[in-house]
Amino acid sequence: MKNRSWKSILLTASLMVLPDAIIAQSPPHPTIVIYGKSWTPASVVARNMGSDVEQTTPMPPYKIIDNVYYVGSLTLSTYLITTPAGNILMDTTYERNVRNIQKSVESLGFKFSDTKYIIGNHWHNDHMEGDALAKELTGAKVWVMAEDVPELKKLTPGGKPHPVDKELKDGDTLSLGGTVLTAHLTAGHTHGCTTWTMKAKEGGKTYNVVFHCSLRIGGADASKPIPEILVTEFNRTIPLVRSLPCDVPLGDHPSQYDLQMKFARLGKSKTNPFIDPAGCNIETDLEEMMFKAVLKEQHDQGLR
Repeated sequence: MKNRSWKSILLTASLMVLPDAIIAQSPPHPTIVIYGKSWTPASVVARNMGSDVEQTTPMPPYKIIDNVYYVGSLTLSTYLITTPAGNILMDTTYERNVRNIQKSVESLGFKFSDTKYIIGNHWHNDHMEGDALAKELTGAKVWVMAEDVPELKKLTPGGKPHPVDKELKDGDTLSLGGTVLTAHLTAGHTHGCTTWTMKAKEGGKTYNVVFHCSLRIGGADASKPIPEILVTEFNRTIPLVRSLPCDVPLGDHPSQYDLQMKFARLGKSKTNPFIDPAGCNIETDLEEMMFKAVLKEQHDQGLR
């Protein structure tokens, strides 16, 4: 990234052709229109994942609020939560990104070796494949939601077994150096999809930070009925997510909460662009509408 502005990085990445394999992960229908934009399941995947280059090109690391920092790539989120007793790393993404994450952490003035805990939003390899390498480099403990452990155990890049130091249940907390993170089971995208919450301070005020897990119907195929277990999970998760106190919405993909656009506005006004209560459930609205549209289409086609 030396001698290149973040704007030039974004422009270069945006010109890359999205791999057909990414588009093929979800069907091209149904189409919904929300907040003035049209979406299909496939276009949501394309927005989230971006190109191969975007997945591995680091965003310039920056402070979001208080002790929360962004150290991920253009399209895959990684967060660093710092404390006087050590740090917490959320979402190591692909193993090939771990060294870039380390560089981003160190460029902010922190030691990667000070990472005491590694946590994640869900088991998919674009979010937690790098856990083993990150643990190897830091000695950190890996805490994961119990429902995702069976699939996490299948992530073995280079033959490395996936570390699990503690299996979490809904409502468990991680406390370190005065910071408390709460794990909320928000199943649907995966059975152990985890939304994390914490409090942060700025300007003498306390804000609720929410690290959302994806609400996308993972791997939904409009030609096959959505499994009833997923319907049950989403019907529980969506109202739960809406009930979480939220001032700073974050997510496992930057595009879900306009992180790049907010980054572009940093330092240009008196208010922190990441403090955005009105934006807390924009992604929830989109994914709930898509979920219902897929169910309706399947019902109309006699698949349900």
